[in-house]
Amino acid sequence: MTTAAATQPTIDFVKAGGLVPGVVQHATTGQMLMLGFLNEESYRRTLESGFVTFFSRTRNKLWMKGETSGNRLKIVSLHTDCDSDTLLFRVEVEGDGLVCHEGTVSCFTREIEITRESIEITSDSIEITHESEIIRDSIEITHESEIIREVEISK
Repeated sequence: MTTAAATQPTIDFVKAGGLVPGVVQHATTGQMLMLGFLNEESYRRTLESGFVTFFSRTRNKLWMKGETSGNRLKIVSLHTDCDSDTLLFRVEVEGDGLVCHEGTVSCFTREIEITRESIEITSDSIEITHESEIIRDSIEITHESEIIREVEISK
């Protein structure tokens, strides 16, 4: 019989200087809520408590998200990427559900407008030209070495 500890992936804290990004996603809606960083100690505390604990790069200390506001992030599931250097937390949010310190559900509220006239995608490079128009169409990849198609724009 295999134990859970034997099958756990080893998280690579070395690659990025002792920290790994932790993406937080709402377990029910799938909405991306925030991104934080963990060191080995915050990761250990996260696993022990069942609530996400980050390492604050600006304050240089551990902090459990929501310990002051009550909007703690209770872990439903935890995954790592194929390189074991990024974590994905699927969580339930306790409290009023406002994860961001600015009082919103998600920290991802500031849209960045993409303004490019055309995008050419090849297997070797991405060429972007003329930045005065807004892309209004999606790109469909048919073969990685071909130009996909022209993108419709609005003026």
